[in-house]
Amino acid sequence: MPRPLVESDLVTTETLTKPDSRAPQDLRALARRHGLTVSGARPALPAYVRQLWSRRAFISAFATARLTAQYSHAKLGQLWQVMTPLLNAAVYYLIFGILMNVQEGIPDYVPFLITGVFVWTFTSQSIMSGTRAISGNLGLVRALHFPRASLPLALALQQLQQLVLSLAALVGILFCIGEFPRPSWLLAVPALFLQALFNAGVALVMARLAARTPDIAQLMPFLLRTWMYASGVMWSLDHLARSGRIPDLAITVLQGNPASVYIDLMRFALIESFTADRLPPHVWALGAGWALVAFVGGFIYFWKAEETYGRG
Repeated sequence: MPRPLVESDLVTTETLTKPDSRAPQDLRALARRHGLTVSGARPALPAYVRQLWSRRAFISAFATARLTAQYSHAKLGQLWQVMTPLLNAAVYYLIFGILMNVQEGIPDYVPFLITGVFVWTFTSQSIMSGTRAISGNLGLVRALHFPRASLPLALALQQLQQLVLSLAALVGILFCIGEFPRPSWLLAVPALFLQALFNAGVALVMARLAARTPDIAQLMPFLLRTWMYASGVMWSLDHLARSGRIPDLAITVLQGNPASVYIDLMRFALIESFTADRLPPHVWALGAGWALVAFVGGFIYFWKAEETYGRG
């Protein structure tokens, strides 16, 4: 228990006015003896994790509230959570599947495309929401004291909730084309878990970057669109490799990028024509590695700037 102040602890007026005064050092020592800390100072990493865990109910409630309010002013309401990726998939099918005929040689191209679109949308929306996590909630950040990582994590959780709702539409489409539940469908759960960890980690990185440089939010749609084209959402990277038009090293890089890895894992789990082909074990290793590096690295990177959010 902190001891009461005594006369020897007090700093005199004469001490404060001396040019070579040691008053600041004396005051810091006095504050430390009585358990005082700097307002908004970054806590140690273990303490920060404990604070974040204690606010898990807030993170969940914030994510659910944002999800509910997202389409509250639209007449079709929450149906847009499913319709948006479906409409995107329809446009991609018209352009790439029919006009460019990239579906040639790809069995079950419709579920192939829709699975890719849904999985990619999960990653891209998580990253975009991360860019707005701090800058879009400055009133909350400046008014209340709480672990700031709660915001990008809550927004990443919101995107996971939205994906789970959208997957209901994907399952319905699979039923319509003759795909029915198999044991491999259970692999979708760990695949989504790894992707959710990766998305949360990147969202944390983007939250810190965009908090200092808001213009990043304007640049991200162009970068994400390029990443989408490089991740095999609309076409098969395996077919591209067999065509011989791209060097093997470039194909390896494209197939190893995290978005492509998580799309492959979901296609392998849900689409029978892909499940029939043995998925190389290194794909699961890559998925786990990307998730671990992104989440741990992103969390530490965000935590190191904890005391700067909301200033300026």
